[in-house]
Amino acid sequence: MERFVDAETNITQPLWMNALSTQVSLERAIQEVTAQVQGMGTVDLAILFISDSFASEYSRLLPLLHEYLSVRCLIGCGGSGIIGSLPDGAAREVEGKPALALTVARLPGVEVRPFILSSEQLPDLDSPPQAWVDMIGLDPDQEPHFILLADPATSQITDVVQGLDYAYPRSVKAGGLVGDGLFCQREWVRQGVVGVALAGLRAEAIVAQGCRPIGEPYRVTRGERNIILGLEDRTPLQVLQNLIQNLDDNDRELAQSGLHIGVVGDEFKQELTQTDFLIRNLLGIDPRHGAIAIGDRVRPGQRVQFHLRDAQTSTTDLQQLLASHVRHHPEPPLGALMFACLGRGEHLYGRADVDSQLFQSYVPATALSGCFCNGEIGPVGDTTYLHGYTSVFVLWYAGEP
Repeated sequence: MERFVDAETNITQPLWMNALSTQVSLERAIQEVTAQVQGMGTVDLAILFISDSFASEYSRLLPLLHEYLSVRCLIGCGGSGIIGSLPDGAAREVEGKPALALTVARLPGVEVRPFILSSEQLPDLDSPPQAWVDMIGLDPDQEPHFILLADPATSQITDVVQGLDYAYPRSVKAGGLVGDGLFCQREWVRQGVVGVALAGLRAEAIVAQGCRPIGEPYRVTRGERNIILGLEDRTPLQVLQNLIQNLDDNDRELAQSGLHIGVVGDEFKQELTQTDFLIRNLLGIDPRHGAIAIGDRVRPGQRVQFHLRDAQTSTTDLQQLLASHVRHHPEPPLGALMFACLGRGEHLYGRADVDSQLFQSYVPATALSGCFCNGEIGPVGDTTYLHGYTSVFVLWYAGEP
């Protein structure tokens, strides 16, 4: 990474900070978070997460923020739950209450490229990868990494992540389907995707799906759209009934509300691990034909396995992923972002801050911010997917000197 001395602050190294306010006044919340990041001068990147409790004041948000903060690139979004760090460094998840989290970074030598993507301007999926490169404006050889904040209704997010994977195969893409407010620079964006590409930093993603497999993997022999009609030589209902009969009492009870199905993303992988499955909802059962509907398209030849989800499984899964990450990446990150499903948090655990505090127990003293989402964006293997019931963490590291 190129090093230089900033005339305002004498900063020669990347610097990443986060602030959180739970003030019920928008102006006081902005004053509080900007006061906590004083001393950085003009920042290269600001990421804002704001509670939808302030939705009626979104039109005031950016003018107020720019009064107190000098920033070259700003993106942000609204959400029903906001994640941020207190002055003592402890992370908090504020659900259903007013909150504003602000992450700011000084990034010498890093190219920071904000963008807004509307459905009308997206390249056709048959277009070459250069069409996506032209739209973003960064060469794939720079290996930029992406933060994506998307409107659930109009973003065509599946097309976006597929196109970015096509054009930037070595880049991490992470984010979520967020609330009504999307913000980019000085603009309140009502539809589409806002994001930023960062070239010159290294990003590592952790995707915690929070499930454990039960039974054995099966190959889909018949399927139409999102309907599984055959698994090996039996109907899905026959497989499921036999599976549930062989569960212990606790798992049988859990299957009444916490049953999901995992779909293997890489058809060519032989030895499967828990992280190879994309967890999808079971949407319904047709007793007459023994078929099941799931929250994804299926095709013959895919492998699937039923999974269970509960608070303990979710905690254990995240612990294992964090422990593995720290073993392979012992150096401290600059900072981190977290995109969590609305179905996690207090809804799943019965108490707040579980995922964020577990993260900080493995990666201490790391500024963490983010929001709760209606769908989370993150990689499994070499492919980016839209997930549910997931916590996606993206950790940022300084590039090579």
